[in-house]
Amino acid sequence: MPPITPLLDTVSSPADTRGLSIPELRQLADELRAETIDAVSQTGGHLGAGLGVVELTVALHHVYETPSDILIWDVGHQAYPHKILTGRRDRIRTLRQGDGLSGFTKRSESEYDPFGAAHAATSISAALGFAAARDQKGQDNKVVAVIGDGSMSAGMAYEAMNNACETTRQLTVILNDNDMSIAPPVGGMSAYMARLVSGGGYRSIRNLGKAVSKAFPKPIQEAARKAEEYARGMVTGGTFFEELGFYYVGPIDGHDMDALVHVLQNARNITDKPVLVHVVTQKGKGYAPAENAADKHHAVVKFDVVTGQQAKPAQTHAPSYTKVFAQELIKQAERDPKIVAITAAMPSGTGLDLFGERFPERTFDVGIAEQHAVTFAAGLAADGMKPFAAIYSTFLQRGYDQVVHDVAIQRLPVRFAMDRAGLVGADGATHAGSFDIGFMGALPGMVLMGPADEAELAHAVATAVAIDDRPSAFRYPRGEGTGAVIPALAEPLEIGKGRIVREGTAVAILSFGTRLAESLKAADMLAARGLSATVADARFAKPLDVDLVLRLAREHEALITVEEGATGGFGSFVLQALAEHGALDRGLKVRTLVLPDIFQDHDTPAAMYAQAGLDAEGIVRGALSALGVDNASAKGRRA
Repeated sequence: MPPITPLLDTVSSPADTRGLSIPELRQLADELRAETIDAVSQTGGHLGAGLGVVELTVALHHVYETPSDILIWDVGHQAYPHKILTGRRDRIRTLRQGDGLSGFTKRSESEYDPFGAAHAATSISAALGFAAARDQKGQDNKVVAVIGDGSMSAGMAYEAMNNACETTRQLTVILNDNDMSIAPPVGGMSAYMARLVSGGGYRSIRNLGKAVSKAFPKPIQEAARKAEEYARGMVTGGTFFEELGFYYVGPIDGHDMDALVHVLQNARNITDKPVLVHVVTQKGKGYAPAENAADKHHAVVKFDVVTGQQAKPAQTHAPSYTKVFAQELIKQAERDPKIVAITAAMPSGTGLDLFGERFPERTFDVGIAEQHAVTFAAGLAADGMKPFAAIYSTFLQRGYDQVVHDVAIQRLPVRFAMDRAGLVGADGATHAGSFDIGFMGALPGMVLMGPADEAELAHAVATAVAIDDRPSAFRYPRGEGTGAVIPALAEPLEIGKGRIVREGTAVAILSFGTRLAESLKAADMLAARGLSATVADARFAKPLDVDLVLRLAREHEALITVEEGATGGFGSFVLQALAEHGALDRGLKVRTLVLPDIFQDHDTPAAMYAQAGLDAEGIVRGALSALGVDNASAKGRRA
């Protein structure tokens, strides 16, 4: 049964909330929470964060004149209630589905999403840009950034705040504190004080005091300023933010609609300096299964609303690539005390929670700080340790300068485990690991591996352990393996050497990564058309197995490269080698199959790879194109 939402049913846009009373806003929040729970129960997605900001979402859209007032959500995990209120309720049950709503804010989706976000700590910088543009144009609309305490572990947030007071006088940052407990417990007195210090009366007295103090010598002026600041800080906290140039208000109860509305109204009227409103919320608020869950139902699959029981995935006998990585790293670490592991706020996502259970003193979670994670790993490597930096491919992009400057140039043996390589399905373009082959393979001295299955991944981990004179990296996808038999303890691979998996004569398919299974299917399909195909597993993009590449070029009419990455990666490396050795001069036909030159929208991974032409049928089309034959004539062609 869908939830009963009589008040929410009357809200087609945020403008419809602005005439509501505080009791009506509370009712709207309750109905919005019920609608969010029901929708996510049918689609899966990020639940706990959104439930924690329901009241804040309602209050923000009630107080601010969105979309003319700019409201920017950091990351976007918490934006589902926002989407429901901003004209997308009729599509909310298409969340993260093919052709449906994005799981994050997205500019092309709605005018109420002025800035797209799925990586943390971008909101304040973006909001400051909007504020500066507004000021340049002489306009007076308001700009608000909402950022979570977790995102405040990223340096970019502080870079933006440090720049804010020099850039604009009107910017509101909402610090949504649902975990870090930055401030003392929230209660009626702190709410009262927040309303008091954000109100016009207090600020008028404060400004009068400033004017009077100017009549005194500068040391007394400075002493008075500090006395007022620290007196306010003793009651409300926030001295650190004041030092960054913000007017600090809070902490306030993020589920107290009356306090929220009044404080936000006051904050909206502060136009002489940026203001930070510290709001304390409870992740998963209002839904008992989420409140009681260890992760507060941060990310869920479809679930039963009444019980909170999540749907069980289809039974499989193959472990996930992430788990295989973690288990092999544990095996290696049991033999080698120098192995340590680093994650940037993703211990469970990267499997390092398992490593941490076994080796808590050798596991480091540095927070949402990929730049720091990379250089921290470099420091460990420089002093003789064997660091594994397990970072999603899409997030490693944020630490690329450090990979170049702090690791590669110094040839430090940092090992990069790049999870979520390739396409990731429902999270879409923002989380796709599309570019790491190109950006890591471009670096002199880097060893770059692309395991074809979970057994090969285990060997890649062992290989990385053994490489102690230069950096190395290996990439692997989200999801389950193929069911390959994993060795009890993997042995290192020979650096820069691939392998022939199937011998043929007409066309060679050279795969880098987990498209090998699809390449073998393609070979079967080509055989049914009378075309014999060799299938090879490159294993390494760098150093490239040039001997293998030249052999395939010499012995076949056509060569197809296959990779789960953007143009400029493995296929480009192969073409470079072929050109350098004159292998293209004899009329070799080459096709490099890569991800399309677009940012692909979210869908199932299978559908996305089919769209990209990287499934078996797409590989067959590439081979037939290279050979200059079509399906009709292929049957008669000699193998």
